[in-house]
Amino acid sequence: MSTPARGGVEGIVGRERELGLLRGWLDAARNGSGRLVLCSGEAGIGKTRLAQELAGIALAAGATVAWGRCVETEGAPAYWPWRQVLRSLGINADRTLSGEGTEDRFRLFEDIVQVVEEMAGRDGLVVVLDDIHRADEDSVLVLRHLADQLSGMPVLVLATVRDFEPASTRLMPELLRAPSAERLALKGFGVPEVGEQLPDATIKETQQVHAVTGGNPLFVREVARAMRDGSWRPDRPPRTVLDIVGARLDRISPDCRRLVQAGAIVGRDFQTGLLATTLGRPVDDCLPLIDEAVAFGFVDRVNDSGDYRFVHALTRDAVEASLATADRVALHRAVAEVLEARFADDLSEHLAEIARHRAELAQYGEGETARLWLVRAADDAVRRLAYEEGARLYRAALAATPLPAEERSRIQVALGRAAYLAGDLQGCVTAAAAAAEAAQSPEQKAEAALVVEAVPDPGINATAKRLCEEALAITDDDALRARLLAQRSHLAFYDGEQERLDVLSAEALDLARTSHDFHALMDALRARQEACPGPAGRAERLELASEMLSLAQRTNSARAAMWGELWRLDALIESGQLAAAAEGLPALEVAVKRLGGPVSAWHHDRVAACLAQARGRYDEAAAIARRGFDRMRVVEPAPASGAYFALLTSLAGHVGVSEDAAAFARQAFDPPPRFATMSRLSRSYLQLCAGLPDEAASSYRQAGPMETWSLPAFFVLPGYVYAALACAGLGRHDDLAVLLERLEPFRGEHMVGNGVAFMGPAELALGRAAAALGRFDAAIDDLTTAVRQAESAGAPGFVAEAEFHLATALRARNAAGDRDRALTVARDADRLVRSLGMTAYADRTAALLGAGHAPNGLSPREAEVAALVAEGLTNRQIAERLVLSERTAQNHVQHILSKLGFATRSQIAAWSARSDR
Repeated sequence: MSTPARGGVEGIVGRERELGLLRGWLDAARNGSGRLVLCSGEAGIGKTRLAQELAGIALAAGATVAWGRCVETEGAPAYWPWRQVLRSLGINADRTLSGEGTEDRFRLFEDIVQVVEEMAGRDGLVVVLDDIHRADEDSVLVLRHLADQLSGMPVLVLATVRDFEPASTRLMPELLRAPSAERLALKGFGVPEVGEQLPDATIKETQQVHAVTGGNPLFVREVARAMRDGSWRPDRPPRTVLDIVGARLDRISPDCRRLVQAGAIVGRDFQTGLLATTLGRPVDDCLPLIDEAVAFGFVDRVNDSGDYRFVHALTRDAVEASLATADRVALHRAVAEVLEARFADDLSEHLAEIARHRAELAQYGEGETARLWLVRAADDAVRRLAYEEGARLYRAALAATPLPAEERSRIQVALGRAAYLAGDLQGCVTAAAAAAEAAQSPEQKAEAALVVEAVPDPGINATAKRLCEEALAITDDDALRARLLAQRSHLAFYDGEQERLDVLSAEALDLARTSHDFHALMDALRARQEACPGPAGRAERLELASEMLSLAQRTNSARAAMWGELWRLDALIESGQLAAAAEGLPALEVAVKRLGGPVSAWHHDRVAACLAQARGRYDEAAAIARRGFDRMRVVEPAPASGAYFALLTSLAGHVGVSEDAAAFARQAFDPPPRFATMSRLSRSYLQLCAGLPDEAASSYRQAGPMETWSLPAFFVLPGYVYAALACAGLGRHDDLAVLLERLEPFRGEHMVGNGVAFMGPAELALGRAAAALGRFDAAIDDLTTAVRQAESAGAPGFVAEAEFHLATALRARNAAGDRDRALTVARDADRLVRSLGMTAYADRTAALLGAGHAPNGLSPREAEVAALVAEGLTNRQIAERLVLSERTAQNHVQHILSKLGFATRSQIAAWSARSDR
């Protein structure tokens, strides 16, 4: 156990309670229970001072401390606070903060988390992020990602946040959702603490200062300075810190005033050499002026290398506000020119800073120069995976100066891509539409249309569809047309236009094959694969997989290899060739490792989890599925959640409802329109598994009448299966009879939910549905077939499921020899259930075996209730007839179902009728 943290920097006033909390959180963090502490308060309240005190306490206790300061002005490189943290820990920031594409950004986030965890070591790590409300959005995303994982690390992150800033109102709720987050709100000092800062003041003066300043420590310090130098006027007190700092500027020399004004234009932090060059003076001439600025409380020395810092952001603001417009413009121009010359050999760390200064000059006739630097900085931000910052800079470039339409279209395309990668779909589609409107060639029109990818959002897709069709109307290039048709095909998928999907994808593939363009062919193959759903399209999907794998070999493309292997495995699982699919999994793993990133890893995990679930390896399936979900949810949360909960729903049928699945079954949710029917049907089945029949009935009703159901083609078969199982459990026999007919064409097939969940042979669902309807002859035939098919596929859990329902149907039919056969089948089912750990069936098979040794296994009261169920009475009517509570009647019915191994009241009724005969 770590030694409790004590000690620290002397001299802090009035923060004993806050320091006590911080010491406690630091001790907890150093013992493995990490924290994110959000220290909030108004400007000047002492957030940074408290952070310095914490840093001293941590260092005294042997912990490592790393600082990351956010700049008050725009222009810092992407991930600036994290760059400082990494460098202070001795890590190469450029190497860590690099990569390409959305997947690499996740890797970047994970790398930062790994560095933080490794550097914590045994003694712990404190990371201070000062003024996080001024951080670029990408740095905030890193903090959110880290915060979600802090609880098991010996790390304390203290982030200071200024109240009443626009960014703060958004940041605080987001960050406080992290499980390890704490809030520490700082308030102004009381009169006694103000008195400690004013040792020479009378009680009356102290009370007046408290009334004027509200106990704000910075304001109090400035008043104390004014009292010492004689400029304090009790009859005319300053209204703000800005007023008092502005007044102090009048008391320094003109040269010092010019120096601190130039420093304010550079930023909160500045370097002596750069400042001297900006002013056109030797460094030696500037040193006395800097000493004067320090003496008058404007700046502090940071180190011995010539770096200085304004004592507070408000101090810098007050100095900048003192500048006349002409002086401010001249200084921005001078700083920009010095930066361009000083770092000409490598501008990468200074592009955003130069762009900020040039942007200030845009309205004064230098808009074109500003635009060039802003675009250059935006391109660099996107290259560094700082997509939000890139989008901001592209928008600034568009606003800097009127642009020719061709250039405006080019920047809007870049903005759209950055916004898409940042997850801002509305910003993406808005930029794409603007790019298309400004386009000056068919190629530009096509590039604009291809910015927006199809998503489960009707509003976004409507604009994307229009842009695609406009581009197709004027584009003759085969490769571009193939890509546009593939894009239009994806949009048709989300709109449910299966016939259009078929036509569009076929045309796209024909054009792509003749164009000999790699990207066009990959896009078209993906579109065509999407157009060949279910068992009917399996043969073509296998051909497409072979073509994609051939393309991968010719081009050495890991991405093409991944898609080809995925499609092949999906088809093998769907055809029940589970052993062959397992043999093919290593090839997919090789492609995924070559490609890298969480999206490709998620594709591997969702197939591996599905395969493990199909083969009865339930713990393995759940662990792999969770790993994939955790990888994918920060990149693309919708598919991550859909795949994960589909797998959990299938697992629930065999091993019960997990904590994650139970939470999903209970929480309110609003599925994307295209997947609403599928989501509600599967949710209804999951709620039945969770013992929530009322909620299950509600979810089923929300799916609407059957004639209104809209199921994506890949989900038709699993959708019907979930619906049939839900109807059987809810006693909706009219719908179940229709579903039985709809399942008929799928005989001989295996039910797979788009490569994420295996549901066994179609005959299993057919048999269970027929049994629920009392059609026991048909049920027994189908369930017998299902046992054989599941055995052939190598899906032992589905063998056990089919055997249980077969034994149940045999008992319910009760024909000659049925009881003996039912007992044999039930024993086989029970052995499998127990060997596989199928907890959802263990009690049911045991009850079935117990019932097989007695005439009916029911008590006299239960036999009486069964007879009333056969009459068609509800639980309430049974309770009234027998003078019981409705709850007792319900319990009797549940006991009957368990003892007889039945799932529905109709099975009880059929059994009772046969027993009476």
